[in-house]
Parts: sequence; C-alpha cells; structure tokens
Amino acid sequence: MMNFEQRGSDDMQPGGTRLAQRTPQIPSVVREHLSLPMKLLLPAFLSVAIVVLLPLLFSLYTSFTAYRLTDPDTLTHFIGWRNYTRALTNEDFWAAFGRTVLFLTLALNLEMLLGLGIALLLNRVTRGQRALRTVMMFPMMFSPVLVGFQFKFMLNDSTGVINHLLQVLFGMHGSIPFLVNEKTALLSLIAAEVWNSTPVFAVILLAGLMALPKDPIEASKVDGCTPWQTFRYVTLPYLMPFIYIAMTIRSLDVGRAYDIVRIMTNGGPGGRTELLWTMIGRIAYDDSHMGYANAIAYISVLVSILFTLYFFRKLNAARRHIGPA
Repeated sequence: MMNFEQRGSDDMQPGGTRLAQRTPQIPSVVREHLSLPMKLLLPAFLSVAIVVLLPLLFSLYTSFTAYRLTDPDTLTHFIGWRNYTRALTNEDFWAAFGRTVLFLTLALNLEMLLGLGIALLLNRVTRGQRALRTVMMFPMMFSPVLVGFQFKFMLNDSTGVINHLLQVLFGMHGSIPFLVNEKTALLSLIAAEVWNSTPVFAVILLAGLMALPKDPIEASKVDGCTPWQTFRYVTLPYLMPFIYIAMTIRSLDVGRAYDIVRIMTNGGPGGRTELLWTMIGRIAYDDSHMGYANAIAYISVLVSILFTLYFFRKLNAARRHIGPA
C-alpha cells in the first residue's frame, strides 16, 4: 500500500519541483446528471419545433410559390419573388397598409392617454385600490370576438343602444349607420379596440407609478413646482420606459388586429376598414391564394419588427435619460 512519502515523491520532479496537478476527470455519473436538464427540456423543444418552427418554415416556402388551397399541385410551383413584388405593387395592399398604420397610431395614442389618466387616478386612491384595479381589468378579460359582437350590437343603426341613447338624450331623428358609413366605421373599430385594451396601459403605468421614487417628487415640491411641472419634468420622464414597454406590447397586438374587424365590419363597407391581417385572411381563405397571402404576412411581420426596434430604441433612450435606478 502506497504511503504518504511515496505519493509525495511521485508528485515531485527530479529537481524538487512539484508537478502540476492533473485536470480532474468528470465522472460518467456527473455527466449524466449534467445532461438531465437537456433531456427534460427536449420534449418542450420538440413541441416548439413541431408547432411553431415547421409551420413557419412551410409558410415561408409557400410565399415563394403559386400555392392555392384548391389546387395542391401548385405547392411545388416555385415562382421566386413574384408574390412579394405583386404585393408591393398592389394598390389594395398599400391602402390596407395605410389604414393599419392609422388604426395603430390612433388606437395606441388613445390607449396610452386613457391608461395614463386611469393610472394617475388610481395611484391617488388610498382605500379600495385593489377592488378598483380588479374592476379596471375587466375589459381586457373579454375576448376580442366577444367585444366585437358587443360593439356590433351596440352600434346597430336600428336596434343599437347607442343610437337609442342619442335619440333620447339629444332628440336626434333617425339613426347613425356607424358600421356601414365609411367615415364612422373605422372610428367604431378603434373605439372597440381602445375599450378592450386600455387596461393594459393602465396596469403597466400604474406599476410604474408605484415604483416611482418619492425623493424627486418631494424635492420638486420643496422647490415650489406646480403639480403640472412635477408631472411634466419628474413623473413623466420616469414613466417613459413603462410607456414604451406598453407601446411595444400593444403595437404587436394592434398590428395583427383581426377578430374585432372580422366580426364588426368584415372589412366593409367596400373594403374601407380592411386592415393588413383581414386582407391576408380574405386572400388566403376566401380567394384560396395561400402563397400570395403568406408573402403579405411576411411583409407585415417585417413592418412589426421595425416598429418593435423603434420602440426599443426609444425605451433605451428613456432609460439613459433617467439614469441608473
């Protein structure tokens, strides 16, 4: 049996210098334990690959083909960039794109203003704030399909409660065709979208107000600032990162608006409320041009990515402006 003197002499060079210790080898049992997390995550990775990645790659491939749902043989008819050039030279595409940008701009700004106002009011409430927060979140709990049906019935020109209230309160004769008039149809869609999603802004901005440091506000009061000056130069800069976070989340949702538009107007009257994603649905399923529809979808995804990058740049700028927390 080797004693300590022998082991020590084995580790020494002839000149008396100790040899560098060898790198320990990881036992096979430890290697198996290290691979265990990957084995546990493998079903999730496979599920994501099957459910998300494969359809994504398939839709990308079909965007370069003349694929029609009614003719499976067209799946192998490769036409290159023709679907993309067709979309970018189509007046209907640019009209839908412009309406989508208008819809997104008006909806986001109205949601931000209303959500900010609700958050400021709730932040001043000391008793019953939890109950009010719960009530505030009710609209976002409804699905867009249900909201679309609600507003469709409320704005009906013959049996809608909105026209009835206008006639009773203001003595109006006749009714306003909110959903069949091209001047009011898009505004009606925006109203439904704003009602459904304003709580998202309110919740995020209320969280920002509750995380706001008290020292700058107290210092502004000591310096004699008015409430508006305190809000403009102290509160709002601290809230800007939260505003841009909410803008990023909601821009992705509003840019894909489909359910409410499909239920309330179905793109009418005369295509005046057709947005990008309702146009994609019509081309894909009503006209069966799946390849062309997928090309438009990827163009809209690219636009959404550009919006997201813009809001992230504004978010980083706002964070640099207020300095480290």
